[in-house]
This record gives sequence, structure tokens and C-alpha cells, in this order.
Amino acid sequence: MWLIYWIKYKYEKVVINMQIKYDSLAKLADLAIEEGISISELVIKEQSESLALSEEELKSKMKERYYIMKKAKEEGLKEGLVSVSGLTGGDALKLYKYGESGINICGGIFSKGLSYALAVNEYNAAMGKIVAAPTAGSCGILPAALISMQEEHGFSDEQVVDAMFTASAVGMVVATIANVSGAEGGCQAECGTASAMAAAAICELFKAGPKACINAVAITFKNVLGLVCDPVAGLVEVPCVKRNASGVATAFMAAQMALSGIESKIPVDETILTMKRVGDTMSTSLKETAEGGLAVTPCGCAISKRILG
Repeated sequence: MWLIYWIKYKYEKVVINMQIKYDSLAKLADLAIEEGISISELVIKEQSESLALSEEELKSKMKERYYIMKKAKEEGLKEGLVSVSGLTGGDALKLYKYGESGINICGGIFSKGLSYALAVNEYNAAMGKIVAAPTAGSCGILPAALISMQEEHGFSDEQVVDAMFTASAVGMVVATIANVSGAEGGCQAECGTASAMAAAAICELFKAGPKACINAVAITFKNVLGLVCDPVAGLVEVPCVKRNASGVATAFMAAQMALSGIESKIPVDETILTMKRVGDTMSTSLKETAEGGLAVTPCGCAISKRILG
């Protein structure tokens, strides 16, 4: 009997390791459904095995990252925060105070999400410690979505941590079959991926199932295609900080649609590959070189000259 259980364990372990290659979100969702578990549970099992860590150790490491995100949000909302260049700082606090005054055209959680996204990214610009999710330039989107959802709906840290594994799976697949770099694919690849990760995480928090998670990802990418990367003076500040706010707004929209049962007509993996193709055809002037878009407006050029000389 012991031998039968040992063979069964070894066989199942091999099947999991062979099938999770992070090259298809559709396959990942199908495997989770087949196993009767969530995407996060599937990823935790696989990562635990591949990294030779217990699931508890793995979750503990992820929880540490969530606490860094929370700290960045708090620091980003403090008075007097200014980036090294002086270009950004203070907008997150301004927006947060406005929302707390009760004037919210789209509801309190929306206002919080926007201000938290600004806060984390402004803290990044001020050389604060952040979690790249998946990049430093898009670091405000996932924390803003997770923290605002937790505050509004009372999710535990443990539930948020599980959702972060789903978000990580999205990022891993995009990085494998496309890219998450503004220099390679424009801001659609960077903030777009962060938005997709956040949308999937929200669906995971609400236990909507793997299909809803990947539909949220697909809906996100369909709405960010063509977004360029045009940092003024080559710094990850203007328009990057405010694009983090638009990124969390997109995540909220995509998650809400997916949670309602709306499905993407274009399959999720095809939307990711389309993002890559769009990025490949995008002019290099619009891929983090500061040679196009807002970076070369009269004001953008003046800012660049003032900062860089």
C-alpha cells in the first residue's frame, strides 16, 4: 500500500511539473479547473516543489512582499514627499484627501485605488523601497488594487497573499510569451501587464474561478493595446506615475466585467501575443527612449533641459 501511494505521489508531481510551463494562461486555467483548485493553489503547489520550499515558507515570503507594498503606500501618502528630480510628489496625498472629503464621483474604493497607485509610484520616484510588480515603473498598480480591496471588503492578509500568486502567474506567462518591458513593448507591456495581474488578483479574491481570472486579463490587454512609453527626461515619473492610476482603474473595470460573467471574445493568450506584436511594430521613439510622445513636447523638452542640462 505504501508503494502505491509513493508511485501515485511521484506521478502526480511529474504531471504538475511537466504541465506548468507558464507559456499559456488558458492551459493554466484548464489545469486548475481539472484539478478542482484555484490558479493560486496550483501555482503555490508547483512553486513549492520547484523551489524546494514548503507552502508555508512560500506564502511567508510573499506576505513579506505585501507588507513592503503596504509600507510603500503609507510612505507615499506622507507630507513633503518629493522625487529626486522634483518632478513628482504630493499628488497622491492631494487625491487621497479629496476622496476622504466625501467627494467621489466613482465611489470610495475607486478614489482609494487611484491615490494608492500614485502613492507607491511617487515613493518609487523618491527612491523608496517598492516591489516591482512586474516592474518598478508599474509598481503602484497591483498594491493599489490589493490594498484598496482589502480595506473595502475585509479580505485577510492570507487571502491577499493567495491572490498575489495568481497575479504572479499572469506576470510569468506574459514575460514568457511576450514581455513586460517598456523598452521592448511600450507601456502596454509594463503598466498593461501590471493591470492584468491586478485584475486577475481581484477575481481571485472574490473566488470567481480560473476562467474569470483569465477573462479579466484578456479584457485588460484589449484596453491597453498601443499604450506607448514616453518618459519625460527619460525618468520614470511623467507620465508614468499617473499611468499607474489609470492602470488600477483599468484593472477595476476588467475585474468587474469578468466577475459579472462577461467573457472576452478573443482568447487570453491571443490578447497577450497581440500586445507583443503591437510592441514589436511600435517605433523605438515610443519605447522608453524619451524620443517621442510627451517627452518631445515643448514642455517635455524644457523639463528635460532643466533636469539634464
